[in-house]
Amino acid sequence: MKVINRMVMACLMLILLPMQSMAMSDQPEGYTATRYPIVLAHGLFGFDSLLGVDYWYKVPETLRADGAVVFLTSVANSNSTDVRGEQLIREVEQVLAITGAEKVNLIGHSHGGPTSRYVASVRPDLVASVTSISGVNKGSAVADGINEWYEGGSALTGVVESLANALATAIDFLSGGGYQQDAIAAMAALTTEDALAFNQQHPQGIPTSACGEGDHEVNGVRYYSWAGAKPLTNVLDPLESITTVGALFFPAGVANDGLVSTCSARLGMVIRDDFRMNHLDEVNQTLGIHHLTETDPLTVFRTHANRLKTAGL
Repeated sequence: MKVINRMVMACLMLILLPMQSMAMSDQPEGYTATRYPIVLAHGLFGFDSLLGVDYWYKVPETLRADGAVVFLTSVANSNSTDVRGEQLIREVEQVLAITGAEKVNLIGHSHGGPTSRYVASVRPDLVASVTSISGVNKGSAVADGINEWYEGGSALTGVVESLANALATAIDFLSGGGYQQDAIAAMAALTTEDALAFNQQHPQGIPTSACGEGDHEVNGVRYYSWAGAKPLTNVLDPLESITTVGALFFPAGVANDGLVSTCSARLGMVIRDDFRMNHLDEVNQTLGIHHLTETDPLTVFRTHANRLKTAGL
């Protein structure tokens, strides 16, 4: 499956390279028409499209409608940040080959935040900006709790590990990824301990205070972030049980979106960390169901694309 995907990509490059290069040089002056392509990077157990359901529900279409050039990427849905980061570098290189652009604007959700940061740290020449949407930049209490239980040696750990890897492999197969999965390595990468170790190697944009802002620009790369702070937003969303249960892992009074605390999500220029959104609402899931009176997630994406455009990115 992976080989076939690469062959298809190669053919598309030959067909679309002249067309896309022209499009980048003569891009319409629309509201979301950024200078560089926007590249979306999914999080844990994520995908580009799965059985007709898009991870970034209506986000690419909304951004493209006003001039943005948008690409979806697919890396291992469950693996360490370094492994995912190396895979994302290859995806970015393909985007640059297709479009003729010099750099990309990376937007990563959840584990896609640190994954995008890895690319910007290792290959800043490829990246104009990194935007972290509820990125697990300083770890997650949910990952801490699950990892502590796993290392405790329960009789069920082997079963849970097998089920998690089976789920990751099924998602990968159905979405055409073709990557090796390691759910335990992924969960460990999202713990506070591993996140802090990762930040020592890749500190760009990370706040030095517990809940502040980081450097807005490092090595020519701009850093932005936003996050939600309401685990339960709409009872009609069948997946809100995940964020509702996840919120129980956080100490009382710690603002979170059900999987990541708002302080952990902060990176570079903090656009906002108190949207009435949960971890799924932030990417317009499930199927666009979100808080009835809160800003539409698609509006947040459009506004940010315009922010990147205004900054010359």
